[in-house]
Amino acid sequence: MNDNLNLLINKCLQNDRGAQLELYQLFAPMLYGICLKYMKNEDDAKDVFQEAFVIVFQKMHQYKFEGSFEGWLKRIFINKLIETLKKKQKDYFLLDIVDFEEKIQEEIPIEEPSIPQEKLLEYIRELPDQYRMVFNLYVFEKFKHREIAQMLDINEGTSKSNLNRAKSILQKKILASIKIRTA
Repeated sequence: MNDNLNLLINKCLQNDRGAQLELYQLFAPMLYGICLKYMKNEDDAKDVFQEAFVIVFQKMHQYKFEGSFEGWLKRIFINKLIETLKKKQKDYFLLDIVDFEEKIQEEIPIEEPSIPQEKLLEYIRELPDQYRMVFNLYVFEKFKHREIAQMLDINEGTSKSNLNRAKSILQKKILASIKIRTA
């Protein structure tokens, strides 16, 4: 697959429309899924998805064939998602986080969901933007709090507290959902 992917990338670099379509079809489901996790609704997710793919093709010459191409794609999409959310909400991470870092003893564990995946995605999309962004970057993209803080221009303690608050909100929604179904 790696040689085939490299060949496909090279064809895209030569503006081969068929190769661009093939690359799009290969990665679109995964990348659109990422957009859905970060944005509150499908229309916003579709907008960011399209804009990010345009950036991919514009910047493809910057890919150096080092490391994972999928990782390179994800980074472009995540950066576009962060940029979009920051534009939507100028006071993006100005929360009431007064010395919250010192109050964090350990992260709040989140229960394994026994709910449909679509419902969990819905709950994640309902999180406030700042919590949803940190939650997704930490849980799904596996970034460390130090990296998240740097990406989002916040301090590490804010990243940790936003993650814990997101987990707490999700845990309450999941537990409420389970109680409703078993009642």
